Amino acid sequence: MTDNRRTVLITGCSSGIGYRTAHDLAARGWQVFASARKADDVARLATEGLTGVVLDYANEASMTAAVDTVLTATGGRLDALFNNGGFAQAGALEDLDTELLRNQFEVNLFGWHALTRQVIPTMRGQGHGRILFCSSILGLVPARFRGAYVASKYAVEGYADTLRNELHEAGIQVVLIEPGPIASNFRATAIANIHETVPIDDSVHSDAYRRDLSGRKDGHTSDPFRRGPEAVAAKVIHALESRTPRARYPVTIPAHLGSFLRRALPTRTLDRIVRRTRKRPDTETQ
Repeated sequence: MTDNRRTVLITGCSSGIGYRTAHDLAARGWQVFASARKADDVARLATEGLTGVVLDYANEASMTAAVDTVLTATGGRLDALFNNGGFAQAGALEDLDTELLRNQFEVNLFGWHALTRQVIPTMRGQGHGRILFCSSILGLVPARFRGAYVASKYAVEGYADTLRNELHEAGIQVVLIEPGPIASNFRATAIANIHETVPIDDSVHSDAYRRDLSGRKDGHTSDPFRRGPEAVAAKVIHALESRTPRARYPVTIPAHLGSFLRRALPTRTLDRIVRRTRKRPDTETQ
């Protein structure tokens, strides 16, 4: 018996945005392939009723195996891909060696590119498809101590805008999801990362690092504008199910405001606002 459910492959489903989006789409009748890097997480997702797939953006062979698994299970059909998995390399740019910057792009851009290329032929052949990228408001407005992540998200914005025009005639729609502050494990991971990779004691920014990382090991901070991952999932659902999805979906008030300021203000004025926000080295933003 043929399974006629719409199919979607989502990356980064071990927690947060990917986890919630996978469950919300499954509840709406989608056939969801929820991927994660670790086999234990994939097994856990399977016990929750999802089809778990091992996929590591830093390993192209794992991406090929994941796509093959999906296409075998669906009879060669894939309606949507949501590139969501990634990480944030925190720290002032002058404190990051080139390898750290390269690692940031390897996962947040090059891995997404490799996976996207693998699914395009299927979507082109069937005459339709949707490819979503989880960008960030930091792909439009920069933040101090987040240069590596900001650069990777600026790159994703340009990549998706170009891809959207290149795939238009093929019937493949490309969408950017741009979260602002979202409650997840993302911050805690970023904080652990900066402790492991940045020479805090030797940095000219050491006082700022210590002040802003003090008491923040769990990544939780007070932010009245923060939303849960369900806010992002709702935008993803609209982008996948709307007949005419928007090119961009900001999520949270700060994301909408940042998008507006990027368009409306002169660069130097926006720079002054960015400096006054005293962005913390961990992150307040997805």
